[in-house]
Amino acid sequence: MQRAVIAELDLDLAAPVDVILQITAARTVPLATEQLTLRQGDREYTAAEIVDQSGSRLHRLTAEEGLLEVRYEATVTGRAAHARTSDLETITYLRPSRYCQSDEVFSQARRQFRGLSGHDLLAVVSDFVATSVTYTPGLSLGTDSAVTTLMTGQGVCRDYAHVVIALLRAMDVPARYAACFAPDLDPMDFHAVAEAYIEGAWWVVDATRLAPRSSLVRIATGRDAADCAFVSYHGGPLTLSRLHVDAWADGEVPVDDFMSPAQLS
Repeated sequence: MQRAVIAELDLDLAAPVDVILQITAARTVPLATEQLTLRQGDREYTAAEIVDQSGSRLHRLTAEEGLLEVRYEATVTGRAAHARTSDLETITYLRPSRYCQSDEVFSQARRQFRGLSGHDLLAVVSDFVATSVTYTPGLSLGTDSAVTTLMTGQGVCRDYAHVVIALLRAMDVPARYAACFAPDLDPMDFHAVAEAYIEGAWWVVDATRLAPRSSLVRIATGRDAADCAFVSYHGGPLTLSRLHVDAWADGEVPVDDFMSPAQLS
């Protein structure tokens, strides 16, 4: 299955700004073609690429005042090889984090999911979050956490992922956040899912059920959304004036029942 992905950002800078982007496919993704361009008027920037321990690629540049046009497109062939997970990683992904307060939902998780483990636990947690949270674009805030989402019962993909991660960590399952491109996602945008470490491998849990997991393309991996922001900046004001994301797959994409195990490219 071949997949194509596009991300376009227009950033208004009111002063020179240190810009950090996470919009490209991760280092582990098998790419046939790829192009990232950063233009400001007649000037084209070359960003410094930084690769973190999970293979996420950050592109950093200092841009001048004005409109910065960011354009990325890539073609993905095949599936990524799955790297070995270290003991340090599994420990890290068991700990509470900024948006996934597993310590605060510990009692609820232990009471609600008592006696469950492995893939059975993943399926039940996914079903619980899918039925207890309503997908509501535009109503959740970037500062909302798993606890906030459980209280309000509404959110977008990042919020669903945070709740899943917090509940799984509370059940002693290492869980992490993955930002990705998602062919057939509706509405189209950057997407986020949870991954759980079961039986020596990472398995995708997408409680939104908005896109087939088999076609996802990894962008970034981290403890929660704070580690995977598609743009962050320092030193001056920045406004996102336009965002366009698209992704599609050539060939037949298997129907996803969202209960069977699946892995992310």
